[in-house]
Amino acid sequence: MSDMSPTTIDFDTVTGASEAADPLTRTLKSLDGYFYDADAFSAAMAEDDALIYEYFDMGVPETSGNVAYGTTSIKPGKVGDEYFMTKGHFHTVLDTAEVYYCLSGHGGMMMETPEGKVEWREMKKGDVVYVPGRWAHRSINISATEPFVMFFAFPGHAGHDYGTIATKGFRKLMVERDGKPTMVDNPRWNG
Repeated sequence: MSDMSPTTIDFDTVTGASEAADPLTRTLKSLDGYFYDADAFSAAMAEDDALIYEYFDMGVPETSGNVAYGTTSIKPGKVGDEYFMTKGHFHTVLDTAEVYYCLSGHGGMMMETPEGKVEWREMKKGDVVYVPGRWAHRSINISATEPFVMFFAFPGHAGHDYGTIATKGFRKLMVERDGKPTMVDNPRWNG
């Protein structure tokens, strides 16, 4: 039996409108090596260690009987022609899934399996993406003007494997080409 009480989700709290939840932030410096264009990254860092994204983790116990949840908010912007994004991850328990619900903005989910299957799911307010187990996933903001904000939920025991993505990257990137988001091969991906 769980020690947790039933909880009502207040989206103002999990999106930062309240002082109740402190965001965990990721600035440009924390994404060193994640963007493919190293020169554009260095130029951006010379200007500012800009906030790329923040997330609110609601602190649910990391056990199989619980559901972890919170929100992620990615700022609009690019490094070179590559859109701002999260680091991306597999789950430590590889077969666990995750659900994302778009609260506002325009972006999407880049997903791939260890075997090399890749999918992109575009998201706008009200859209839901189910990320099955065994799929790495990265959220990307493709809006030029507004944050991309999503609610997420996953099994409490799933864990996060950021190391595999930090080492290998994703096979595909989302970049701007002729004013439109376009998925391209990652020239730095090392299989």
